[in-house]
Amino acid sequence: MITNPPSQRSLRAHRPKRLSQRAATTGEYIARLAARLTDRDRWLARMLYEHKVLTTHQIAEIAYPSARAANLRLLQLYKWRLLDRFQPFVASGTAPMHYVLDVAGAVIVAREDGVDPRDLGYRHERAIGIAHSLRLAHTVGTNAFFTALIAHSRSSKVSGQLTAWWSEARCKRHFGDIVRPDGYGRWHENHSAFEWFLEFDFGTERPDRVAAKLPGYAKLAATTGITTPILLWMPTTRRETRVRRALAAALSTLHDPTLVPVATSSADFVVNDHDVHPAAARWQPLDGQQRASRRLSLAELGRAWPHLPPLPASSSIASGSSGSWSDLIPPSPLAPGPTPRHRTW
Repeated sequence: MITNPPSQRSLRAHRPKRLSQRAATTGEYIARLAARLTDRDRWLARMLYEHKVLTTHQIAEIAYPSARAANLRLLQLYKWRLLDRFQPFVASGTAPMHYVLDVAGAVIVAREDGVDPRDLGYRHERAIGIAHSLRLAHTVGTNAFFTALIAHSRSSKVSGQLTAWWSEARCKRHFGDIVRPDGYGRWHENHSAFEWFLEFDFGTERPDRVAAKLPGYAKLAATTGITTPILLWMPTTRRETRVRRALAAALSTLHDPTLVPVATSSADFVVNDHDVHPAAARWQPLDGQQRASRRLSLAELGRAWPHLPPLPASSSIASGSSGSWSDLIPPSPLAPGPTPRHRTW
């Protein structure tokens, strides 16, 4: 018989001590915090405001020299309530920590842009509530696509660079009445640039439902006068083959298929053991006849459609903004350089 069971407190995992939500948003606390934050900390807060959630691994590969360095700093930012975190349940193993913007981080993002924090559209309940969202895996997968590109561009042997990354929410604000891509990106390599809309497919929709999105992209191109390629990322090559058949059928029904350049790839297609990132030669362009073509790299895709004009250094779609406080300028995908150490509290 159990005569002395452990107390409820001893059954809990260790949680670092943190301020209350009210104390973490006072002017005095924000002023004290300003002296402790590095440029990279502020950049990370903006990235989480833009992209909602990033895992420890994703943050480490885009901003830190090692996972240990990332974990040490992320713990400090969590204590300061710049970031909040949660760990989803997985059937086997242990899920990584998932980080979202916390209340102090939201105040700092707002103050830096001269915006009242109440008008930022941020609510802590909504930010941390993504832990229970049915789209959590889709959001994390979409973000992983872009963080893999950033990690690739951080290599000293790589000339390519991700220079723009828009979230699904930003794309929705700009184009949501016509299309709702999962993201927008721009890649610079060898003095040329390539931009695209991303459709991150989890295999949960019928192929014909995926193909039904193409008329919307054709309408967007006709309305704006800007033809932007659509890249579809599938989980398997088998799924890619099925979706390509549906896409080819949908393209053949468009009045002007050249308005919708499409290329596909899949997560299980591996060029070699080293080139597993989205910038590798893994993309297969698609035309109305679905002719087979060799796989192209991200930098080569721009030449796959000769009718596309060369992309200028700053296109209207990448630099455009609604000019309102509700659409702050997206952060650069590249983190600031190393910063000096700061004293801890």
